[in-house]
Amino acid sequence: MEKEHAIQIDLCSSRKEKPRDDELEFGRTFADHMFVMDYTEGEGWHDARIVPYEPITIDPSAMIFHYGQSVFEGMKAYLTAEGNAQLFRPERNFKRMNHSNSRLCIPPIDEAFALKALKQLIALEKEWIPKAEGTSLYIRPFIISTEPFLGVAPARHYKFMIILSPVGAYYKEGINPIKIAVESEYVRTVKGGTGEAKTGGNYAASLKAQEAAEEGIAQVLWLDGVEKKYIEEVGSMNVFFKIDGKVVTPALNGSILEGVTRNSVIQLLKHWDVPVEERKLSMDEVFQAHQEGKLEEAFGAGTAAVISPIGELVWGEHRLNINSGKTGAVAKKLYDTLTGIQYGKTIDPFGWVMPVEERDLQSLKATV
Repeated sequence: MEKEHAIQIDLCSSRKEKPRDDELEFGRTFADHMFVMDYTEGEGWHDARIVPYEPITIDPSAMIFHYGQSVFEGMKAYLTAEGNAQLFRPERNFKRMNHSNSRLCIPPIDEAFALKALKQLIALEKEWIPKAEGTSLYIRPFIISTEPFLGVAPARHYKFMIILSPVGAYYKEGINPIKIAVESEYVRTVKGGTGEAKTGGNYAASLKAQEAAEEGIAQVLWLDGVEKKYIEEVGSMNVFFKIDGKVVTPALNGSILEGVTRNSVIQLLKHWDVPVEERKLSMDEVFQAHQEGKLEEAFGAGTAAVISPIGELVWGEHRLNINSGKTGAVAKKLYDTLTGIQYGKTIDPFGWVMPVEERDLQSLKATV
Protein backbone atom coordinates (compact mmCIF):
# COMPACT_ATOMS: atom_id res chain seq x y z
CA MET A 1 0.00 0.00 0.00
CA GLU A 2 1.42 3.32 -1.05
CA LYS A 3 0.24 5.42 1.89
CA GLU A 4 -1.03 5.19 5.44
CA HIS A 5 -4.82 4.96 5.68
CA ALA A 6 -7.17 6.03 8.44
CA ILE A 7 -10.13 3.80 9.16
CA GLN A 8 -13.39 5.71 9.20
CA ILE A 9 -16.13 4.45 11.52
CA ASP A 10 -19.88 4.50 10.92
CA LEU A 11 -21.62 2.88 13.88
CA CYS A 12 -25.01 1.19 13.52
CA SER A 13 -27.97 2.94 15.15
CA SER A 14 -29.12 -0.20 16.98
CA ARG A 15 -27.54 -3.51 17.87
CA LYS A 16 -28.96 -6.83 16.71
CA GLU A 17 -30.07 -9.44 19.21
CA LYS A 18 -27.33 -12.02 19.67
CA PRO A 19 -28.17 -15.74 19.43
CA ARG A 20 -27.78 -17.97 22.46
CA ASP A 21 -24.53 -19.92 22.50
CA ASP A 22 -26.42 -23.24 22.39
CA GLU A 23 -28.33 -22.16 19.26
CA LEU A 24 -25.34 -21.24 17.09
CA GLU A 25 -25.11 -22.63 13.58
CA PHE A 26 -21.93 -22.27 11.58
CA GLY A 27 -22.00 -19.18 9.36
CA ARG A 28 -25.70 -18.27 9.74
CA THR A 29 -25.56 -15.19 11.99
CA PHE A 30 -23.42 -12.07 11.48
CA ALA A 31 -22.16 -9.31 13.74
CA ASP A 32 -23.32 -5.69 13.66
CA HIS A 33 -20.37 -4.23 11.74
CA MET A 34 -18.02 -5.12 8.89
CA PHE A 35 -14.82 -3.73 7.40
CA VAL A 36 -14.82 -2.49 3.78
CA MET A 37 -12.09 -1.09 1.54
CA ASP A 38 -12.10 -0.37 -2.19
CA TYR A 39 -9.51 -0.62 -4.95
CA THR A 40 -9.36 1.55 -8.04
CA GLU A 41 -6.66 1.14 -10.65
CA GLY A 42 -4.32 4.13 -10.48
CA GLU A 43 -5.41 5.01 -6.94
CA GLY A 44 -4.77 1.74 -5.13
CA TRP A 45 -6.64 0.58 -2.05
CA HIS A 46 -8.66 3.42 -0.48
CA ASP A 47 -11.63 4.41 1.70
CA ALA A 48 -11.01 1.98 4.56
CA ARG A 49 -14.06 1.94 6.80
CA ILE A 50 -15.99 0.03 9.43
CA VAL A 51 -19.71 0.23 8.71
CA PRO A 52 -22.95 -1.48 9.75
CA TYR A 53 -23.36 -4.99 8.35
CA GLU A 54 -25.80 -4.68 5.46
CA PRO A 55 -26.31 -5.77 1.84
CA ILE A 56 -24.03 -4.17 -0.72
CA THR A 57 -25.07 -2.72 -4.07
CA ILE A 58 -23.18 -4.11 -7.02
CA ASP A 59 -23.67 -3.82 -10.79
CA PRO A 60 -25.14 -6.93 -12.51
CA SER A 61 -22.21 -6.82 -14.94
CA ALA A 62 -19.62 -6.83 -12.14
CA MET A 63 -16.88 -9.23 -13.16
CA ILE A 64 -17.15 -11.36 -10.01
CA PHE A 65 -20.49 -12.71 -11.27
CA HIS A 66 -19.13 -13.73 -14.65
CA TYR A 67 -15.48 -14.71 -14.21
CA GLY A 68 -15.20 -15.60 -10.52
CA GLN A 69 -12.23 -13.39 -9.65
CA SER A 70 -12.32 -13.65 -5.86
CA VAL A 71 -10.33 -14.88 -2.86
CA PHE A 72 -11.19 -15.40 0.79
CA GLU A 73 -9.75 -16.44 4.14
CA GLY A 74 -11.04 -18.03 7.33
CA MET A 75 -9.84 -17.47 10.90
CA LYS A 76 -11.30 -17.08 14.37
CA ALA A 77 -11.31 -14.86 17.44
CA TYR A 78 -11.47 -16.53 20.85
CA LEU A 79 -12.46 -15.41 24.32
CA THR A 80 -10.23 -16.41 27.24
CA ALA A 81 -11.46 -17.28 30.73
CA GLU A 82 -10.38 -13.78 31.77
CA GLY A 83 -12.63 -12.25 29.11
CA ASN A 84 -9.85 -11.22 26.74
CA ALA A 85 -10.19 -11.52 22.95
CA GLN A 86 -7.36 -13.09 20.96
CA LEU A 87 -6.51 -14.24 17.44
CA PHE A 88 -4.56 -17.29 16.27
CA ARG A 89 -1.77 -16.66 13.73
CA PRO A 90 -3.78 -14.08 11.71
CA GLU A 91 -0.66 -12.77 9.97
CA ARG A 92 -0.33 -16.12 8.16
CA ASN A 93 -3.88 -15.82 6.84
CA PHE A 94 -3.24 -12.39 5.33
CA LYS A 95 0.05 -13.64 3.89
CA ARG A 96 -1.82 -16.55 2.29
CA MET A 97 -4.48 -14.13 1.03
CA ASN A 98 -1.81 -12.27 -0.89
CA HIS A 99 -0.57 -15.58 -2.30
CA SER A 100 -4.13 -16.22 -3.51
CA ASN A 101 -4.33 -12.64 -4.82
CA SER A 102 -1.24 -13.22 -6.93
CA ARG A 103 -2.73 -16.37 -8.50
CA LEU A 104 -6.06 -14.62 -9.25
CA CYS A 105 -4.42 -11.39 -10.55
CA ILE A 106 -5.85 -9.34 -7.68
CA PRO A 107 -3.78 -6.41 -6.35
CA PRO A 108 -2.04 -7.28 -3.04
CA ILE A 109 -3.30 -5.90 0.24
CA ASP A 110 -1.08 -4.35 2.89
CA GLU A 111 -0.94 -7.23 5.37
CA ALA A 112 -0.02 -5.08 8.37
CA PHE A 113 -2.87 -2.66 7.64
CA ALA A 114 -5.34 -5.51 7.14
CA LEU A 115 -4.34 -6.90 10.53
CA LYS A 116 -4.77 -3.47 12.13
CA ALA A 117 -8.24 -3.18 10.60
CA LEU A 118 -9.19 -6.66 11.78
CA LYS A 119 -8.10 -5.96 15.36
CA GLN A 120 -10.12 -2.75 15.41
CA LEU A 121 -13.17 -4.57 14.08
CA ILE A 122 -12.80 -7.33 16.71
CA ALA A 123 -12.33 -4.72 19.43
CA LEU A 124 -15.60 -3.09 18.38
CA GLU A 125 -17.47 -6.40 18.12
CA LYS A 126 -15.96 -8.19 21.14
CA GLU A 127 -19.43 -8.82 22.61
CA TRP A 128 -20.17 -11.00 19.58
CA ILE A 129 -17.54 -13.55 20.64
CA PRO A 130 -19.59 -16.34 22.26
CA LYS A 131 -18.57 -17.60 25.70
CA ALA A 132 -19.59 -21.27 25.70
CA GLU A 133 -17.04 -24.09 25.46
CA GLY A 134 -15.94 -24.71 21.86
CA THR A 135 -17.53 -21.57 20.43
CA SER A 136 -15.72 -18.69 18.72
CA LEU A 137 -16.14 -15.75 16.37
CA TYR A 138 -15.48 -16.84 12.79
CA ILE A 139 -13.73 -14.22 10.64
CA ARG A 140 -14.22 -14.12 6.88
CA PRO A 141 -11.99 -11.68 4.93
CA PHE A 142 -12.64 -11.72 1.18
CA ILE A 143 -11.99 -9.77 -2.02
CA ILE A 144 -14.26 -9.62 -5.05
CA SER A 145 -13.87 -7.95 -8.47
CA THR A 146 -16.49 -5.22 -8.85
CA GLU A 147 -15.71 -3.60 -12.21
CA PRO A 148 -18.79 -3.57 -14.48
CA PHE A 149 -17.30 -5.14 -17.60
CA LEU A 150 -18.00 -8.28 -19.64
CA GLY A 151 -14.47 -9.00 -20.68
CA VAL A 152 -12.03 -11.74 -19.67
CA ALA A 153 -9.24 -9.74 -18.06
CA PRO A 154 -8.15 -8.78 -14.55
CA ALA A 155 -10.61 -6.27 -13.13
CA ARG A 156 -9.64 -2.68 -12.36
CA HIS A 157 -11.92 -2.33 -9.32
CA TYR A 158 -12.21 -4.54 -6.22
CA LYS A 159 -13.81 -4.60 -2.81
CA PHE A 160 -12.04 -6.02 0.28
CA MET A 161 -14.36 -6.91 3.15
CA ILE A 162 -14.23 -8.61 6.55
CA ILE A 163 -17.39 -10.02 8.11
CA LEU A 164 -17.81 -11.81 11.46
CA SER A 165 -20.01 -14.71 12.52
CA PRO A 166 -20.41 -16.28 16.00
CA VAL A 167 -20.14 -20.04 15.58
CA GLY A 168 -20.36 -23.33 17.38
CA ALA A 169 -18.81 -26.59 16.18
CA TYR A 170 -18.32 -26.95 12.40
CA TYR A 171 -19.33 -30.63 12.50
CA LYS A 172 -22.19 -31.72 14.74
CA GLU A 173 -19.98 -34.72 15.57
CA GLY A 174 -17.45 -32.34 17.19
CA ILE A 175 -14.21 -34.15 18.05
CA ASN A 176 -15.92 -37.49 17.44
CA PRO A 177 -14.78 -39.39 14.32
CA ILE A 178 -16.55 -38.85 11.00
CA LYS A 179 -17.04 -41.03 7.92
CA ILE A 180 -15.17 -40.01 4.77
CA ALA A 181 -15.59 -41.26 1.19
CA VAL A 182 -12.64 -41.42 -1.19
CA GLU A 183 -13.61 -39.55 -4.37
CA SER A 184 -12.61 -41.44 -7.50
CA GLU A 185 -14.57 -39.65 -10.25
CA TYR A 186 -14.37 -35.90 -9.63
CA VAL A 187 -11.18 -33.97 -8.89
CA ARG A 188 -10.65 -30.86 -6.81
CA THR A 189 -7.82 -29.27 -8.82
CA VAL A 190 -4.46 -30.01 -10.44
CA LYS A 191 -0.95 -28.61 -10.20
CA GLY A 192 -0.88 -25.37 -12.15
CA GLY A 193 -4.54 -24.71 -11.34
CA THR A 194 -5.92 -22.78 -8.39
CA GLY A 195 -5.71 -25.48 -5.71
CA GLU A 196 -3.11 -23.68 -3.63
CA ALA A 197 -5.19 -20.47 -3.72
CA LYS A 198 -8.23 -19.98 -1.52
CA THR A 199 -10.79 -19.03 -4.14
CA GLY A 200 -14.49 -19.73 -4.35
CA GLY A 201 -14.33 -21.73 -7.58
CA ASN A 202 -12.43 -24.53 -5.86
CA TYR A 203 -15.29 -24.99 -3.42
CA ALA A 204 -18.02 -24.71 -6.04
CA ALA A 205 -16.28 -27.49 -7.99
CA SER A 206 -16.30 -29.71 -4.91
CA LEU A 207 -20.06 -29.65 -4.35
CA LYS A 208 -20.98 -32.32 -6.90
CA ALA A 209 -18.88 -34.97 -5.21
CA GLN A 210 -20.36 -34.16 -1.81
CA GLU A 211 -23.86 -34.23 -3.27
CA ALA A 212 -23.25 -37.70 -4.67
CA ALA A 213 -21.89 -39.09 -1.39
CA GLU A 214 -23.91 -41.71 0.45
CA GLU A 215 -25.90 -41.02 3.60
CA GLY A 216 -23.70 -40.45 6.64
CA ILE A 217 -20.66 -39.27 4.67
CA ALA A 218 -19.37 -36.04 6.23
CA GLN A 219 -16.77 -35.15 3.58
CA VAL A 220 -14.89 -36.58 0.61
CA LEU A 221 -11.19 -37.37 0.38
CA TRP A 222 -9.71 -35.84 -2.75
CA LEU A 223 -7.12 -37.65 -4.85
CA ASP A 224 -4.74 -36.02 -7.32
CA GLY A 225 -6.29 -34.83 -10.56
CA VAL A 226 -3.91 -36.64 -12.92
CA GLU A 227 -3.49 -40.24 -11.76
CA LYS A 228 -6.33 -40.24 -9.19
CA LYS A 229 -3.97 -42.17 -6.98
CA TYR A 230 -2.36 -39.82 -4.46
CA ILE A 231 -4.17 -38.26 -1.50
CA GLU A 232 -4.45 -34.46 -1.43
CA GLU A 233 -7.11 -33.00 0.90
CA VAL A 234 -10.22 -34.05 2.80
CA GLY A 235 -13.19 -31.78 2.19
CA SER A 236 -12.06 -28.29 3.12
CA MET A 237 -9.19 -29.51 5.32
CA ASN A 238 -5.67 -30.84 5.07
CA VAL A 239 -5.36 -34.50 6.05
CA PHE A 240 -2.98 -36.58 8.20
CA PHE A 241 -2.48 -40.33 8.65
CA LYS A 242 -0.61 -42.08 11.47
CA ILE A 243 0.99 -45.14 9.91
CA ASP A 244 3.19 -47.47 11.96
CA GLY A 245 4.14 -44.76 14.44
CA LYS A 246 4.73 -41.97 11.87
CA VAL A 247 2.35 -39.16 11.00
CA VAL A 248 2.22 -38.59 7.23
CA THR A 249 0.58 -35.70 5.38
CA PRO A 250 0.60 -34.99 1.63
CA ALA A 251 3.43 -32.65 0.63
CA LEU A 252 2.48 -29.27 -0.79
CA ASN A 253 2.58 -29.77 -4.54
CA GLY A 254 0.93 -26.77 -6.14
CA SER A 255 -2.62 -28.11 -5.87
CA ILE A 256 -2.91 -28.38 -2.07
CA LEU A 257 -3.86 -25.40 0.10
CA GLU A 258 -1.22 -24.55 2.69
CA GLY A 259 -3.34 -24.60 5.82
CA VAL A 260 -2.47 -22.56 8.91
CA THR A 261 -3.73 -25.42 11.09
CA ARG A 262 -1.68 -27.86 8.97
CA ASN A 263 1.47 -25.87 9.65
CA SER A 264 0.61 -25.68 13.35
CA VAL A 265 0.05 -29.45 13.57
CA ILE A 266 3.41 -30.16 11.94
CA GLN A 267 5.18 -27.78 14.33
CA LEU A 268 3.49 -29.35 17.36
CA LEU A 269 4.36 -32.90 16.28
CA LYS A 270 8.00 -31.96 15.81
CA HIS A 271 7.94 -30.17 19.19
CA TRP A 272 6.75 -33.44 20.76
CA ASP A 273 9.35 -35.50 18.85
CA VAL A 274 6.60 -37.37 16.99
CA PRO A 275 7.92 -38.48 13.58
CA VAL A 276 6.13 -36.53 10.85
CA GLU A 277 6.62 -36.71 7.08
CA GLU A 278 5.40 -34.47 4.26
CA ARG A 279 5.41 -36.62 1.12
CA LYS A 280 3.34 -38.27 -1.59
CA LEU A 281 0.87 -40.71 -0.09
CA SER A 282 -1.27 -43.03 -2.20
CA MET A 283 -4.56 -44.66 -1.28
CA ASP A 284 -2.93 -47.99 -2.08
CA GLU A 285 -0.38 -47.34 0.68
CA VAL A 286 -3.11 -46.36 3.14
CA PHE A 287 -5.14 -49.45 2.24
CA GLN A 288 -2.10 -51.71 2.62
CA ALA A 289 -1.30 -50.16 5.99
CA HIS A 290 -4.87 -50.82 7.08
CA GLN A 291 -4.66 -54.44 5.94
CA GLU A 292 -1.46 -54.90 7.94
CA GLY A 293 -2.89 -53.26 11.04
CA LYS A 294 -0.50 -50.29 10.75
CA LEU A 295 -3.06 -47.54 10.02
CA GLU A 296 -3.41 -46.18 13.54
CA GLU A 297 -5.16 -42.82 13.04
CA ALA A 298 -6.44 -40.41 10.42
CA PHE A 299 -7.70 -36.86 10.86
CA GLY A 300 -8.40 -33.61 9.04
CA ALA A 301 -7.00 -30.27 10.16
CA GLY A 302 -8.47 -26.84 9.41
CA THR A 303 -9.58 -23.57 10.95
CA ALA A 304 -13.28 -24.38 11.11
CA ALA A 305 -13.12 -27.85 12.72
CA VAL A 306 -9.55 -27.57 14.15
CA ILE A 307 -8.98 -31.37 14.26
CA SER A 308 -11.57 -33.75 12.82
CA PRO A 309 -10.82 -37.47 13.42
CA ILE A 310 -11.70 -39.93 10.67
CA GLY A 311 -13.32 -43.10 11.95
CA GLU A 312 -14.06 -44.76 8.61
CA LEU A 313 -12.82 -44.43 5.04
CA VAL A 314 -15.08 -45.66 2.25
CA TRP A 315 -13.02 -46.52 -0.84
CA GLY A 316 -15.13 -48.20 -3.50
CA GLU A 317 -16.16 -51.55 -2.04
CA HIS A 318 -13.69 -51.23 0.82
CA ARG A 319 -14.60 -49.84 4.22
CA LEU A 320 -11.57 -49.03 6.31
CA ASN A 321 -12.41 -48.83 9.99
CA ILE A 322 -9.74 -46.74 11.71
CA ASN A 323 -8.85 -47.10 15.39
CA SER A 324 -12.15 -48.94 16.01
CA GLY A 325 -13.99 -45.76 15.02
CA LYS A 326 -12.61 -43.88 18.02
CA THR A 327 -10.63 -40.65 18.33
CA GLY A 328 -6.90 -41.44 18.38
CA ALA A 329 -4.44 -40.26 21.01
CA VAL A 330 -2.50 -37.99 18.63
CA ALA A 331 -5.64 -36.32 17.23
CA LYS A 332 -6.99 -35.77 20.77
CA LYS A 333 -3.70 -34.29 22.02
CA LEU A 334 -3.48 -32.00 18.99
CA TYR A 335 -7.07 -30.83 19.44
CA ASP A 336 -6.64 -30.21 23.17
CA THR A 337 -3.35 -28.37 22.66
CA LEU A 338 -4.47 -26.19 19.74
CA THR A 339 -7.76 -25.22 21.36
CA GLY A 340 -5.97 -24.75 24.67
CA ILE A 341 -3.60 -22.26 23.05
CA GLN A 342 -6.41 -20.55 21.16
CA TYR A 343 -8.52 -20.04 24.29
CA GLY A 344 -5.57 -19.11 26.50
CA LYS A 345 -5.76 -22.26 28.65
CA THR A 346 -2.41 -23.68 27.52
CA ILE A 347 1.04 -22.11 27.35
CA ASP A 348 1.83 -20.88 23.82
CA PRO A 349 5.52 -21.74 23.22
CA PHE A 350 5.42 -20.55 19.60
CA GLY A 351 4.03 -17.03 19.95
CA TRP A 352 0.99 -17.94 17.85
CA VAL A 353 -1.59 -16.02 19.86
CA MET A 354 -2.21 -12.34 19.15
CA PRO A 355 -4.26 -10.47 21.77
CA VAL A 356 -6.81 -7.85 20.81
CA GLU A 357 -5.97 -5.18 23.37
CA GLU A 358 -7.73 -2.20 24.88
CA ARG A 359 -5.54 0.12 22.85
CA ASP A 360 -7.06 -1.35 19.67
CA LEU A 361 -10.47 -0.14 20.84
CA GLN A 362 -9.01 3.22 21.88
CA SER A 363 -7.42 3.55 18.45
CA LEU A 364 -10.78 2.84 16.85
CA LYS A 365 -12.56 5.42 19.02
CA ALA A 366 -10.00 8.00 18.03
CA THR A 367 -10.91 7.61 14.35
CA VAL A 368 -14.71 7.81 14.70
